[in-house]
Amino acid sequence: MPPPNRRRPPTKAADQRARQGRGKPKVCMFCADQATWVDYKDTNLLRRFISDRGKIRSRGNTGTCAQHQREVAVAIKTARELALLPYAVRTLAADKPGGRGRGGGRGGGRPGADDTAAAPEGPAPAGEDEDEGEEDAGAERAAAEA
Repeated sequence: MPPPNRRRPPTKAADQRARQGRGKPKVCMFCADQATWVDYKDTNLLRRFISDRGKIRSRGNTGTCAQHQREVAVAIKTARELALLPYAVRTLAADKPGGRGRGGGRGGGRPGADDTAAAPEGPAPAGEDEDEGEEDAGAERAAAEA
């Protein structure tokens, strides 16, 4: 048996995966457009570099070069300070697929958690009953006068 610190030779499948490229490399859109600077006021452009949760996307994700990635990050932070872009996007718990938190998706949530979204049971508030009574009385008076 070989010593435990020696590595096994790579398998054929691992060799093939290593030989395959990662596809066409992404090109920095600022370098392609020959932009002189990244404008913090152009929120539509900066939203491309922000995830749906409000985080700044990485260089590998967006394809920007190192210099323009730094400029994009500074522009996003400036736009956030001036309230042009949000710091974080609020997500609803119903939109989440489950994940690691409490409750998961397999019915292991808190008991009665679904009851909060349902319509309240029991008698309606007093203000609504009075309004309906006045409308009925008005309809009866109109019928009696006709």
